Amino acid sequence: MADAPSNRRNPVRTFELLWNLREHSGLGRRAGLSVEQITAAAIEVADADGMDGLSMRSVADRLGVGTMSLYRHVSGKEELLDLMIDRVSAEVRYGEECHGDWRSRLEQVARFNRAMFERHPWLLRIFPGRPPQGPGVIGKYDAELRTIEGIGLTDVEMDSILALVLGYVRDATANLLAWTTMPERTGQSDDEWWATLAPLLDRVLDRERYHVAVRVGTSATEHYKGVHDPEHAFEFGLQRVLDGIESFVLSGGEGEFPRRGGEVAGR
Repeated sequence: MADAPSNRRNPVRTFELLWNLREHSGLGRRAGLSVEQITAAAIEVADADGMDGLSMRSVADRLGVGTMSLYRHVSGKEELLDLMIDRVSAEVRYGEECHGDWRSRLEQVARFNRAMFERHPWLLRIFPGRPPQGPGVIGKYDAELRTIEGIGLTDVEMDSILALVLGYVRDATANLLAWTTMPERTGQSDDEWWATLAPLLDRVLDRERYHVAVRVGTSATEHYKGVHDPEHAFEFGLQRVLDGIESFVLSGGEGEFPRRGGEVAGR
């Protein structure tokens, strides 16, 4: 018998699905359809149409089945999102590609995560949140922690540094994607936007009163050869984050400090 459709997560049921315990036990099975197929189809829908286009119906349509048949395997969209997060987390594989000293390895972690968000921008709508405790999420967390293992940090410091880097990447990638898609979303390029506003601004701007903004803004625009350079902003910010971490590591750290407990893998 199928579970009733629900928009609320049942953490025990979701855990069983994440670790492939539920289907092996014979619960909720239906020939020709699996949790893996449903999850893969949902990721395809979200990649193509974003979170606004993701629904149980749109996933069913992609699979060519009735919507209710999905509920034999997944209780609802919220549970499906957990499965999707775990699946795309498992895509991030470091292996031999993550090499060099600890700073180089941590920088590669940042770039791998940026690539993940660019492949699946719908993830940016979900985080931060309670992470699903599945093999994909935990495996990714473990691999990322190993890049800074043995450099003199406490366990709590390792967790905090990883959270800092991934938090920066998440926010910076969201800003980068928002900026690079702005011409398409607004129907106006940066040059067109500035050409429209510049004459109006010249009429009202007190250049002496706002002389610092005028000077810096002009210099930045000339340097970027445009209004803004999102790639420069990402790279500049990433290197400053790594500089700060390097200074912390070289200083020997500051010992453990309180944190909110109860999370095994949250990054």
